[in-house]
Amino acid sequence: MIRNLGVAAVVVSLALTASAGEPAKAAATLDNLQKAYGNGLIAKARCEAFAVKADAEGYAAVGALMRASANAEAIHLDKYAAVIKSLGGEPAAAAAAPEVGTTAENLKALLAAVESNKAAYAGFVKQAQAEKADKAVMFLKGALADEASRGKLYAEAAGDLQSWKAAGKAFIVCQVCGYTTADAKLKTCPVCSAPRDKFTEFK
Repeated sequence: MIRNLGVAAVVVSLALTASAGEPAKAAATLDNLQKAYGNGLIAKARCEAFAVKADAEGYAAVGALMRASANAEAIHLDKYAAVIKSLGGEPAAAAAAPEVGTTAENLKALLAAVESNKAAYAGFVKQAQAEKADKAVMFLKGALADEASRGKLYAEAAGDLQSWKAAGKAFIVCQVCGYTTADAKLKTCPVCSAPRDKFTEFK
């Protein structure tokens, strides 16, 4: 059985580089971004492992979605790292190897993590707004939008897993902000307005 590894379960090792006696800029937001960074590392590793499992079990479309999700997480990680550094920190996290169950169990775990992350990141956005950490607000809002979009895709797969055995489903990921969708007709990213040619397709 898969355990839910949402934000609350992430163990993060903070590595602040602010000068001695100098308070970190937007200290609470910096801490939250470290948590988000650690959570992203776990999510990326899980999606990569879940893709292998889905392929092995014959769920070609789920494997494609997992690879798209891992790509999205990598983009979010880059964004978090950039803001962490701008606030005087260094991104640092430790994540255990992911637990892998059946594809059905893996999707269930991801859905639980999405709900946990949505609640946590909403709080992170409010804190960043209070501390006027504008880039953190922008990137965290982008991550929230992606969580919501991928959550719908995970739910669709979990609800009709048999139909996800066949290949043919395609998923696109914005390489600017990490937004993930199955909407092939999309002209621009709804999060960052990047054009369609900035998306990478996974199928």
